[in-house]
Amino acid sequence: MIENKEKVVSVYAEANPNPESMKFVMNVQLLPDGQSVDYPTLESALESPLAQELFNFDYVSRVFIASNFVTVTKSSDIEWVKLIPELRTFLKSYTEAGGPAFNEGFTVNKPETTATDGEASAEDAEISKKVIDLLENYVRPAVEQDGGNITFKSYHDGVVTVFLQGSCSGCPSATVTLKSGIENLLKRMVPEVREVVADGITV
Repeated sequence: MIENKEKVVSVYAEANPNPESMKFVMNVQLLPDGQSVDYPTLESALESPLAQELFNFDYVSRVFIASNFVTVTKSSDIEWVKLIPELRTFLKSYTEAGGPAFNEGFTVNKPETTATDGEASAEDAEISKKVIDLLENYVRPAVEQDGGNITFKSYHDGVVTVFLQGSCSGCPSATVTLKSGIENLLKRMVPEVREVVADGITV
């Protein structure tokens, strides 16, 4: 993976729509552009020493790592103003010391995507391609700005299913964004789309 040894690292915190999450932007590259990983538990973070170290803070409940930022979700009532200095110092010190973000040989496994629940028709495959293109070029950059990620999961009978990660997971405004923003965009650009739902999120 990408190494960041012998470099002065700067880290700044950036708020996002999820009050329980904070995005920590760094001047180092943790993953290739466009790639990200989401760790909802310590047990799921076996391939990331950085995420495991973050989970050692008892208030950290989720870690999301993207190209040049880490989004931390907290489970505590402690205000971010008291937690940010500690996390910034840790991320800076850990990275400057050459601490690895991931184990050697780690590669990002992208979520499995399907056009339909069964065999994909040529029409459904074409619709899926249009939806994926819109998500990649218009939606994902905006979601990344808020410390999260969105990926296409499936298209079936007019319904697009997506994965939400990082700050989007458990965010009070995620459902509103999904319905009023993403769904409206896809319905306008791809008339065959009737609805957009997020895997694991109930509207």
